[in-house]
Amino acid sequence: MTSITSNQMTMSSLEIADLVGSRHDKVKQSIERLAAREVIQLPPLGDVKNHLGQAVSEYRICKRDSYVIVAQLSPEFTAKLVDRWQELEDKQAVQAIDFNDPSKLRGYLLQATEEIEKRDQKILYLEPKAEALDLLATAKGSLCITDAAKDLQVQPKNLFAFLQRSKWIYRRTSNSHWVAYQDKLHQGLMEHKTTTVSRSDGTEKITKQVRVTPKGLTKLARLVSSGDVA
Repeated sequence: MTSITSNQMTMSSLEIADLVGSRHDKVKQSIERLAAREVIQLPPLGDVKNHLGQAVSEYRICKRDSYVIVAQLSPEFTAKLVDRWQELEDKQAVQAIDFNDPSKLRGYLLQATEEIEKRDQKILYLEPKAEALDLLATAKGSLCITDAAKDLQVQPKNLFAFLQRSKWIYRRTSNSHWVAYQDKLHQGLMEHKTTTVSRSDGTEKITKQVRVTPKGLTKLARLVSSGDVA
């Protein structure tokens, strides 16, 4: 999955998909969106054989851009990416060591110690962000879609359109209220809440409102970051 081209180590989009537990085509789409926004450079594309012997096109991504991509897809996996890069770089460094030269060996051990300290500092920096997302996902309460849009800093109409297009919500008839798809209810991303609305004539009407759960808001926040929600 990992190769060295022109003295630069790269990681494949397929390996990143495996790392974050995402579909490879979704990872490639995120890469292309980030490149279109000039956040990263569009990496070179090559064909490899997968475990089934089928030809698969994958991007070859440099270390810096891999962090940007994973941060957009799943921030909680960034620490795991740090560890993976450290593992790959350690293997490359070991292959280049002359174990017969004590001075070079001492230099390598010193460098390895410094790299471990840097890696630990990165993980300490990233852990609070991952914990914050976990807390948001497990928090109680839910938001109406309009309020969720405000928290996500997107236009409510754009969020409604995305949720409908992505099969999170639908209407049974053109004039009926929004309803969540059953799979999104089972996943805990959406919920229905019964509310009482006062009419102008003083009577009350009981209605059901679709709402975004904290877990759903966390997933939508990642989709907003990757550009899926305009």
